[in-house]
Amino acid sequence: MDARETALRQAYGHAVRWLASLPDRRVPARASVEEIVRALGVELPDGPSTPAEVVDLLATACEPGLTAFPSGRFYGFVVGGTEPAALAADWLVSAWDQNCVMRAVSPAYTAAEDIAGAWLLNLLGLPSDSAVGFTTGATMANFTCLAAGRDAVLRRTGWNVARDGLTGGPAVRVIVGEDRHMAIDLALRYLGLGNPELVKADDQGRIEAEALRHTLAADGQSPTIVILQAGDIHSGAFDPFVETIRAAREADAWVHIDGAFGLWAAASPVYAHLTAGCADADSWATDAHKTLNVPYDCGLAIVRDPFAVRAAMGLQGDYLIQDEHGDPVDKVPELSRRGRAFTVWAALRSLGRSGAADLVERLCRHASAFAAGIAGIDGATVLNEVVFTQVCAEFGNDERTEQVLTRLLDDGTAWISGSTWHGRRVMRISVSNWSTTDDDVARALDAIRRASIA
Repeated sequence: MDARETALRQAYGHAVRWLASLPDRRVPARASVEEIVRALGVELPDGPSTPAEVVDLLATACEPGLTAFPSGRFYGFVVGGTEPAALAADWLVSAWDQNCVMRAVSPAYTAAEDIAGAWLLNLLGLPSDSAVGFTTGATMANFTCLAAGRDAVLRRTGWNVARDGLTGGPAVRVIVGEDRHMAIDLALRYLGLGNPELVKADDQGRIEAEALRHTLAADGQSPTIVILQAGDIHSGAFDPFVETIRAAREADAWVHIDGAFGLWAAASPVYAHLTAGCADADSWATDAHKTLNVPYDCGLAIVRDPFAVRAAMGLQGDYLIQDEHGDPVDKVPELSRRGRAFTVWAALRSLGRSGAADLVERLCRHASAFAAGIAGIDGATVLNEVVFTQVCAEFGNDERTEQVLTRLLDDGTAWISGSTWHGRRVMRISVSNWSTTDDDVARALDAIRRASIA
């Protein structure tokens, strides 16, 4: 057995033991950064170590400092687990070591991307001829879509961003609901578009259609992008797409939808009504490593007009082997990139249409169970309409809510973190993992009850 095979077998053993520990292990990490640094060693050795020795050291030193993100009892930050077929496919992605840039160089990857992209569009009810790019996550998916939108609305005025940049060109208005996700502001900063104009949202974070119409009417001449949201990070609420997109169309605005986790509601007949009208937008961003549960990192940038995204993201190079049908690199910011579509293909092929619907519905059912259980705790109040996978609750006042959160993490049964919503400290629960069971929810609720009375 050669050194590579020995190291791979060692890694496999550590991985299997880690996964087997998830049902019973404490969810928060047990060791600090400083403790892991000492275990790993700070001095670079003078000589080499065998690959197997390196793998063993890494696994044993880091294991106490790992948070059990893949656990069915992790409910923070809208972090999904990893569906089994997608996990296995990701191991192949690393072993195959493909740089998935060009159709001619990696035909296997491009085939998987073409198929997975088509399946996604069909599953999410989006236009079948849209371009689908595989990015690092929803932040860069938003960046990609908004770059396409920025360039498109400026082209309508006769301004060529690719040739002339932004200096001296017309200012682009970007209009968003006041409860948008912070990643939107970050993408706009990257794109040189600055702070957006904020439109009033209701108490669940849904942009108000009439307020949007009024804001659009205030300046009907500037090139404009309207950003809507499928799944508020606190309430899980969805913007009213039919009315808002109609208003944006009347103003000749580009419409983008940030659907990092919520866009997947369209995969379920039970929850698809939340995305009604969504398909009429110009672009959509989502994460595959959230609701779909593929490994990090994998975002999806979907643009109705393939020309628009290729004009913004495409590149030329004498040494590149470019294809007349376009290449994966034409739809994303990165040149060097791993085979993200392999894992998406594997997850979708494993789930099928009915399995994807069941996954969404199961996550929502668990969220509803959390809301019902918390509502029965003395002094606790669920603050949001639980329409999807998010639950926000408080425990009488900010001080008590913070105490419950601290005790809960100290307990270790589940990871549930806090946030501030509408000026109040809240417990924020995000149900995102395929492996979460009814028993996981019951155990987490028991831990919340203990923390609330300690």
